[in-house]
Amino acid sequence: MRIRIVGAGAMGRGIAQWAASAGHTVELCDVRREAVTAAVDFVRSMLERAVDKGRMSAADSASALERLVALDDPWAAGPDVGLVVEAVREDLDTKAEVFGKLEQVLPASTVFATNTSSLSVTRLAATLADPSRLVGLHFFNPVPLMKIVEVVPGAATRPDIPPALTALVEGCGHRAVTVADTPGFLVNHAGRGLVTEALALLEESVAGPSDIDRIARDVLGLRMGPFELMDLTGLDVTAAVIDSIWEGFRHEDRLRPSYLTPHRVTAGLHGRKTGRGWYAYGSDAPASEAEPPVTGDADRPVFVAQTASPSAAALREALVAAGAAVETGSEPSGDSVVLAPVWGTTVASAVAALGLPAGRTFGVDPLPAAGRRRVLAVTPAADPPAARDARAVLARAADGEERYAVSVVRDTAGSVAQRLLASVVSVASAMAERSLASPADIDLAVRIGLGYPVGPLSWGDRVGAARMLELQRALYATTGDPRYRPTRWLTERGQLGLPLTAPGTSPADCTGR
Repeated sequence: MRIRIVGAGAMGRGIAQWAASAGHTVELCDVRREAVTAAVDFVRSMLERAVDKGRMSAADSASALERLVALDDPWAAGPDVGLVVEAVREDLDTKAEVFGKLEQVLPASTVFATNTSSLSVTRLAATLADPSRLVGLHFFNPVPLMKIVEVVPGAATRPDIPPALTALVEGCGHRAVTVADTPGFLVNHAGRGLVTEALALLEESVAGPSDIDRIARDVLGLRMGPFELMDLTGLDVTAAVIDSIWEGFRHEDRLRPSYLTPHRVTAGLHGRKTGRGWYAYGSDAPASEAEPPVTGDADRPVFVAQTASPSAAALREALVAAGAAVETGSEPSGDSVVLAPVWGTTVASAVAALGLPAGRTFGVDPLPAAGRRRVLAVTPAADPPAARDARAVLARAADGEERYAVSVVRDTAGSVAQRLLASVVSVASAMAERSLASPADIDLAVRIGLGYPVGPLSWGDRVGAARMLELQRALYATTGDPRYRPTRWLTERGQLGLPLTAPGTSPADCTGR
């Protein structure tokens, strides 16, 4: 196919490299001719690097460059152009102007695709004489490495276009997911689950950015913590996406922004690109904040409270295997520290319900850690020396195993990792409930696009739909905050014993339509 790419910036040149490498003839153009020259040089360097690293043969590299055509005039006639991909700046009027001019010079059979990441495809299509020819084709940067593309039909898009573009994308080695034309599409929408909840935890002084990031990495298994991710993306970009998606979904509580971001954006604390965000960067930046050493008495007796969490027995067994002095009675002794695994509730509620000693009782997150980290939650009534001893006990490991790192956080419903996971699963479940994309596409796009260890719905299935429902209900009941209200998708599947990844039976399945 002959593909014209309008816009020779980072996205345009990445799409050009991807399409030319896959065997398509690519016309690359821009209103700035010097941008096209720079983009062709960049693609050449990337292809040469691929050859040097053994990912491409020299012959294939040369062929791809031959298929890359530097076009002087974006509005030149193109009778053979089958697809246009627009990759200009994220502004509706600018994009509409581009497509308006292209409509005058390209045949009616040419499909128009916009690489917008946030604008409504339907609104953009409405500016054209023929809105049925426009579709969203959202790539991620860097295009050759981010092997996922969102295909976004507008309300008027011809029904034959999305499957044709899906076949094109997958024929070029990427995966394609079909997504409804809604704010944030799929990946950016799904990503709000992690960052909005991380900001809420920071708002409530549950933990600082570095501790939340460590827990996200070492307990949940994420490659980057949410604050590291915001610094990499740019807080200005992240805050704008959070606000636009929240407003687009009519102030949905699950997507509620934080009051923390506007002032930081105004102050220029955008992250890596400004040298300072949640962390400092650059040659003169201070070293990363070190975790405080474990100083307590690891041999102090410990009592594991029999809370409603099914993980109490597993924690007791792990501590016994590590050689801790675990008490076996039905009540704690007068000297022991008490560890209470809580699921969606607070340590304070366990103290009140079970009559536990407030100064010596601490919460433990029962989620199985992806790494060697445990989380200790302290209440305002906690005795500091007892907390240090509890931390030392939790740091113990069985012979031959690495000791656990132990993060100390403020008591909150569900602790840090549970709240982050619940929010990620909840936002994805709401997307599935609204049929914004299929469950399989939600998981695929998030896993590739955001680098999660598993898709959010599959992640919920690892815990179990019924147990995730129990977590959401407990968070909602404990906090009263509607952001934790269980979705219908989660509720039905938890009650019916279905996985979160199952589309389930629809009325259409029962009528033969």
